[in-house]
Amino acid sequence: MFVLYEEDGAFKAGTVLADNDATLQIENTHGKRVKLKRAHVLLEFREPAPAELLARAEAGAEELDVEFLWEVCGDDEFAFTDFAAEYQGHSPTAVESAAVLLRLHSAPIWFHRKGRGRFRKAPAEILQAALAGLEKKRQQAAAIEHMRAELVAGRLPPELAALLPQALYRPDRNRPEVKALEAACVDSGLSAARLLLACGALASSYDFHYNRFLFEHFPEGVAFPAFDAPVPPTALARADVAAFSIDDASTTEIDDAFSVTPRAEGGWRIGIHIAAPALGFARGSALDAIARRRLSTVYMPGNKITMLPDEVVHTFTLAEGRDCPAVSLYLDLTPGLAIVGEESRVELVPIVANLRHHDIEPLFNDDTVHGDGPDFAWKRELTLLWDLATILEAGRGKAAGNEDRIDYSFSVDWTEDTADGPGRISIGRRSRGSPMDKLVAELMIHANMTWGKLLDAAGVPGLYRAQGGGKVRMTTVAAPHEGLGVDCYAWSSSPLRRYVDLVNQWQIVSVLQDREPAFAPKSAELMAAMRDFELTYAEYAEFQRGMERYWCLRWLRQHDRGEVEATVLRENVVRLSEIPLVFRVPSMPLQMPGSRVRLVVERTDLLDVDVDARFVRTLSEPDPETVTEPGFGFA
Repeated sequence: MFVLYEEDGAFKAGTVLADNDATLQIENTHGKRVKLKRAHVLLEFREPAPAELLARAEAGAEELDVEFLWEVCGDDEFAFTDFAAEYQGHSPTAVESAAVLLRLHSAPIWFHRKGRGRFRKAPAEILQAALAGLEKKRQQAAAIEHMRAELVAGRLPPELAALLPQALYRPDRNRPEVKALEAACVDSGLSAARLLLACGALASSYDFHYNRFLFEHFPEGVAFPAFDAPVPPTALARADVAAFSIDDASTTEIDDAFSVTPRAEGGWRIGIHIAAPALGFARGSALDAIARRRLSTVYMPGNKITMLPDEVVHTFTLAEGRDCPAVSLYLDLTPGLAIVGEESRVELVPIVANLRHHDIEPLFNDDTVHGDGPDFAWKRELTLLWDLATILEAGRGKAAGNEDRIDYSFSVDWTEDTADGPGRISIGRRSRGSPMDKLVAELMIHANMTWGKLLDAAGVPGLYRAQGGGKVRMTTVAAPHEGLGVDCYAWSSSPLRRYVDLVNQWQIVSVLQDREPAFAPKSAELMAAMRDFELTYAEYAEFQRGMERYWCLRWLRQHDRGEVEATVLRENVVRLSEIPLVFRVPSMPLQMPGSRVRLVVERTDLLDVDVDARFVRTLSEPDPETVTEPGFGFA
């Protein structure tokens, strides 16, 4: 005697070795002996052999038309043996019964199981819905296969093109487009970014990094929403000064300018003039909402995303040839450059010149500042401001000689194409702490300190940078900044570029014009703005560092640098001599920090922003007085 039974969702057959009424001892087709409850037996038969039964039943089930079975089946619940007899028109053989069982079991959409060996045909409306769902899945599977094949062949399916940022940066694995992309990645052996770059979905590796930043921080794009154009104030007194700014050539948001005016009693009146967009729109306006959303201008080599719309920047930037609204701090100096008076005003400031680093620095630098350098326009004013900056620096307890450190400037010519995509990178070097750097930095520090004290004395809250115990933090109350050596430091000098400075300018103007401040003491909105700014500003800075590192790799590839020189920072970490790229060299033996080494660049990866280099030899041991400077971090 043989039996057909179900075990773990599969149909099996075996030979009965012992019949104990309620249970059976059987040997299955694999020779394994099992104990089986009689209730689990679906069919008893004497021929054919169990293995043959299963083989012939499976073949017979394939020949049965499930749709015809559903049509001829009644609406009531039934046993498969009864239906097999009705279908065959005679007492069915074991093979015929088993074939019907297997076919019914394999079509759960058409026949619903109601117990062991028992079924009921699916109602017509349920069947139609299930078939429609099945067809939808079939079509979806076909679409996935089509998209997968297109991607593997190096072509971008239009369905995926419409979903590109989400599929690349935050994939939803339930979407067929993402399933197709993942399948194509498996078949091609490439990551999603590399596959899409090969398919032309990304113009270059630069787009991958830049678009990811936009996806995370500017999901609605970088275009500005509608706003009412600001109207610069006209009922302001015009300052009797000739102000000039000092900025990089690429700067369009000119926040600060200076003036030097002789005093009748001797000495000078130094003006520090800060652009005043706070006079053009108020807190709660559409422009405030824009600035509050962005919180800062985003900088990166070859591009920037401004905090304020270009129209607003153009209205309030300190451009030469215009009288510009400004918040001014005046310092009255004796002939010996001692500060004997200070005054803050809201006024119109005539801007007579926008000086640029590349024009002035060759004429005004460490070698010429007090030497016999050539005469040029603004030499007297710049020299005086540098002398004042040196005194202010010493007054903070931070006086120091010129440090042998380098700043790097990145410039991208987008009109040129390279093998890695649009953009040819140039990386310039300039000494950090140059006379121009110092005079601007010291005067800004003094203004931010002075206006921070002004707010504190008036009982008006502001946003301060404080440092204690080496930790820098932001606070809404005045607190010392140990690193700068000042009693308080309120960012106020870049209101076109940072929301914190704009907030502080509203508060400063309210004090100077004796008005209600935009933010009252203990304002929850002020605390929220401070918290959001800290997080966002740090993320923007991290993105800028990452893009500078990316362009360093582009520079290496652009110049086809095989061998390079580097300085050891620590252990196996080096910084290249020509550009500020920092990375690890696992093959390098232990070196003293400051050692110069020669490396061979073996691989650069613009998507992972990584570089592999091999140590060649040591060029020199470190100078004991060498100062190690940081560079751009490594992954």
